[in-house]
Amino acid sequence: MRASSILATTIAIAASIVTVIGAEAAHAQTNPVPILVELFTSEGCSSCPPADAWLQQLESSQPIPGAQLIVLSEHVDYWDHDGWKDPYSSSLATDRQQDYVRAMSLSGPYTPQLVVDGKAELHLDQPDQVRRTLLAASQSAAVPVTIGPVKVTEGSAALLQSHIEVDGTSARRSADIYAAIALDHAESQVLHGENGGRHLTHIAVVHDLIKVGRVEKGKTFSRDFQTKLSAGMSAKKLRLVVFVQEPDAGSVVGAAVQRIQNNGN
Repeated sequence: MRASSILATTIAIAASIVTVIGAEAAHAQTNPVPILVELFTSEGCSSCPPADAWLQQLESSQPIPGAQLIVLSEHVDYWDHDGWKDPYSSSLATDRQQDYVRAMSLSGPYTPQLVVDGKAELHLDQPDQVRRTLLAASQSAAVPVTIGPVKVTEGSAALLQSHIEVDGTSARRSADIYAAIALDHAESQVLHGENGGRHLTHIAVVHDLIKVGRVEKGKTFSRDFQTKLSAGMSAKKLRLVVFVQEPDAGSVVGAAVQRIQNNGN
């Protein structure tokens, strides 16, 4: 998948998937079912830009009535030795991908890899498989997740604050609650490596992933959440994604997203 012609074909296939899903999906529901789509990617990988573009298109078009597609870009760091250090890469993303490798009994990590609700992969060169997977995910019952108003007090130590609630009364198992702080938009002019000379754009790039707590089966969770932001991060460019995931990189059973409003004091 590294030849330019194959990359172009992948983009075309990905675009057709969005169109077909939108045409075939069921009628919209009052409360859309959240679907978490995680992309493990790298600016050092020449196969990744089509998947990055597809993720952006997926979020902007929201092609499945009755569902809300919540996306995250997780930049792994094992490509950083190959001529270009991805400025958005982290060992955190690499470790999370390795957890999925173990949980899904895969032969090993690779990029780009798309994981839906923690339990299924998407293969952009298999449009029928993508369509079936996303439509099936839209039929799953979700554990309700609520993110209260998000504010950031900026200064020498910027602090992000919100309130998180999870209704686990319908949950099949106890599950962990995570908060992902992500850049709404990111871009790079790549100077070296497989994508040298290209200008790349990304969305929902995970900057930090924090375990907030745990919701017990049949119970509810309610907690104020706060975390320090790295120096120089602008609240105007962030989003907060909260998701509920069964243990050991299991199924994601609920999720929500909130753009961050800057209410600096």
